[in-house]
Amino acid sequence: MLTLFYAPGACSLAPHIVLEWIGQPYEAKRVQYGSPELVAVNPSGAVPALCDESGWVLTQAGAILHYLARRFPQAGLDAGNTPEEQAELDRWSSFMTGDLHPSFYPIFMPERYTADRSEAAKEAVRQAGMELVRKRLALLDAQLAEHPFILGERRTVIDAYAFPMIRWAIMKLPEKLGRYPHVQALHDRVTEDAAVRKVLADEGLDRAA
Repeated sequence: MLTLFYAPGACSLAPHIVLEWIGQPYEAKRVQYGSPELVAVNPSGAVPALCDESGWVLTQAGAILHYLARRFPQAGLDAGNTPEEQAELDRWSSFMTGDLHPSFYPIFMPERYTADRSEAAKEAVRQAGMELVRKRLALLDAQLAEHPFILGERRTVIDAYAFPMIRWAIMKLPEKLGRYPHVQALHDRVTEDAAVRKVLADEGLDRAA
């Protein structure tokens, strides 16, 4: 049985949702960042981490999502079979990992981006981070303008990957998703899924973010 190490509401929410979508038995272990239990599994002390039946451990949300999609093809959460379809999944996974997710770092951890410890300096960093998030969400909104899901007409692991970050945007942007109606629609569509509601409840999260 697969074991997922997660922190509530973190990017580990994505593989947690995908495991529920797959419908096979798994264990979800709640951990603290940097805790001895987590470091024993992932020396970086970060979530998510996934351990398989043999004890093999995989880290990094994008890699875990790709692995789950390809290990359980019957769940239909991978892209199509053509090189172009697979490349689109890789492209949007890279976008989540390299563009959207890091845009939140200045908001969550402004002290990392300035030597000035004043609250005004940290607030300036947060505001700059919000602008980065807005630019990334605009790109995602454009992608969703003609399709219900990021890669087209059916859900994939990429929609799960986007979901926790969309929730962060709702929590951190003063305007929430008002400028991004297609992103809002994806959020609502995913939130209404019964498996997603179960995962949110299991992690102790509010459905409304």
